[in-house]
Amino acid sequence: MGLSLLALLGLPLASSQPNRIVPGEGVFLWEMVGWVGALGIALPWLAAVGLAVRPTRGRSWAVLGFVVLILISVPWGLAAFCLAYVDLEQPYARGGIGAGTWVVLFLTGLCLVELRSRLSLSRRHIVSILALTLIAWATALSSGWLEPLALVREYASRSDQFLAAVLYHLALVGAAVAISLVIGFSLALALRHSERLRTPVFGVLSVIQTIPSLALFGLLLAPLAWLSSRYEWLSDLGVQGIGWAPALIALVGYSLLPMTRNAYVALEGVPAVVIESARGMGMGPGHIFFQVRLPLALPVLLEAIRITTIQAIGLAAVAALIGAGGLGTFIFQGLGQSAMDLIVLGALPILVMALIADAAFSALASHFRQGGRP
Repeated sequence: MGLSLLALLGLPLASSQPNRIVPGEGVFLWEMVGWVGALGIALPWLAAVGLAVRPTRGRSWAVLGFVVLILISVPWGLAAFCLAYVDLEQPYARGGIGAGTWVVLFLTGLCLVELRSRLSLSRRHIVSILALTLIAWATALSSGWLEPLALVREYASRSDQFLAAVLYHLALVGAAVAISLVIGFSLALALRHSERLRTPVFGVLSVIQTIPSLALFGLLLAPLAWLSSRYEWLSDLGVQGIGWAPALIALVGYSLLPMTRNAYVALEGVPAVVIESARGMGMGPGHIFFQVRLPLALPVLLEAIRITTIQAIGLAAVAALIGAGGLGTFIFQGLGQSAMDLIVLGALPILVMALIADAAFSALASHFRQGGRP
């Protein structure tokens, strides 16, 4: 809370840009609302910092309320800035989100994570907080007051491409995770029955994991191009040295080590006494595996899927460099054009996808650890 207050007062919260390329001039809080207004905003913030110094349950609830107030106030603050500082008569003028706003949002998110732990907030509380935040942003966007915001303008000019990129990104990640799950689980089963395979298999998968992503894409370019030219049916499927094929193979390769290792640990981690009890009840090997070993190993398997999914979501952005498409296209276009908001347009959905995947799989794993049934 203290660092977020320093960011609020010491960093520009927004910027006024004459066009999409020029960074524009940063505007501080005291320039927007004056020193008296800035002091009026800082005092309750400072009070929240004081409450957080010696936290009790009641004080933590008060800080949580203030954190929620910050989250729902940000879109309206940006809307007020756009109305006051962006000259709508200039067709290319726009408002940018400043470093102070990003830092405040990041640190407020960390506060929310800490408060969730301190107060043992249920999923219902978290969903309610997220719903309030989304409603605030949706209302501000529907009002039209955020239209001059550079990020909104970048999206408006690429809305169809954006939706297609999101769907493509999800499809690429989903295919990579599904294939790695099948291969990794099969390898884990094989390793359980052959100790001699463990060292070489994990060694090979570890070597793949250490290869830089761009280097792996480059290594796949020549053989895939050769296969495409030699076998027409591969060319008809769209397999080339660039595009989705090397991206999918690379993502699967990077996913195999965490998937295989966690699947192996999960299956081996089932207590032997439980297996012996199942045998004593007359269960055969197949029933023991599907009714005892696999359900008990499921939480750790879900953790493997969580790690693999988050890793694939990030790596899929790099695959845009070899023509694989997806949200990484916006990131690298923005880098080439020095358009920061275009970079953010590609990066934000990736961040949201990773957070959703992390929360969803963590909740599922927690559910099954507490005795929930598949």
